[in-house]
Amino acid sequence: MSKIAVIGMGAMGSAVAEALMSSGAEISTTLEGRSSATRDRAAVAGIREEDLMSLVDADIILSIVPPSQALAVADKVATAVRSSKSSTTFVDCNAVSPQTMEKVSEVFKDTAATVLDACIIGGPPQAGKPGPRFYISGDARETVAVLTEFGLDARLLERDVGAASALKMCYAGINKGLIGLGTAMLLAAARNGADKALMAELSESQRQLVEKLGHGIPDMYPKAYRWVAEMNEIGAFLGADEPAAEIFAGMAGVFQQVADDQAGNNGLTAVLSGMLAQRPEGSLNRYDALSNGNFDEGSRGLEPVPSARESHDEIELEAELEEGLEDSFPASDPVSATVTSIPGTTKR
Repeated sequence: MSKIAVIGMGAMGSAVAEALMSSGAEISTTLEGRSSATRDRAAVAGIREEDLMSLVDADIILSIVPPSQALAVADKVATAVRSSKSSTTFVDCNAVSPQTMEKVSEVFKDTAATVLDACIIGGPPQAGKPGPRFYISGDARETVAVLTEFGLDARLLERDVGAASALKMCYAGINKGLIGLGTAMLLAAARNGADKALMAELSESQRQLVEKLGHGIPDMYPKAYRWVAEMNEIGAFLGADEPAAEIFAGMAGVFQQVADDQAGNNGLTAVLSGMLAQRPEGSLNRYDALSNGNFDEGSRGLEPVPSARESHDEIELEAELEEGLEDSFPASDPVSATVTSIPGTTKR
């Protein structure tokens, strides 16, 4: 049995840990400094807690934390690895740029650990549904085989460390950048009295885009504060001399604006939700259903979604990025990449 440690018990990390455990892997985590809610969540899932010095004896360590915490987590793990002389494999699965990934690798210098770069595309694993894809670069063939054996959709990128991070930056830049662009332009239309005309035109000529924005923008509200750091990582990935980097500095500002709104009076999100509720005839999505009264018991209709900070939701505050697409687009939409997938038999 392989011992796999998962650092980060947010929505993605805890679901990945449970998926691995259900396929027979021995799973542990460290909960130092975590909230009681996170501790309870790990306990209910049966995920064993260890101190960091014990945790680094694992065969594989998956770091699944918000991008702003990735380097600090790597530094703590590297210190423990150096003290214990562990030969673990550390896999950074976070939404960071290749430049940040290079810094992560640097902190493990002069240790016996192997450092790999991973990118998660898709939402947290759910029973009976296709799970997220783990693209892993570096000397990762053996690690990909182990993770595949224990039920993850792990795919080898036959490139050096940094390639998986580059994939993540490009994919998230397109998907989340689209959400940021849509948010900015819908708000601009509302400020200038063009909101109804814009929604009518989009519904007529860009119906598929309207459906994606109608799902992705409200889904973004409680996550906006986490997306700020990710947009900054994408800008760093592109580089200061690349004009497109300024686009993602702007996207970071858009998401910060939404995050601030969530912590305040929710005025912007109310405007956005109101615009997105305007749908073409014959097209009924969940926001139409809510406004028409066709909603499940307990639904809050079109009320703005409270932020994790506002509701004191520690689990959400500690959740990593949703790894890339999350719920903004269907998990069946594949990324275009040439990869080597190492098949394995899932243990039962």
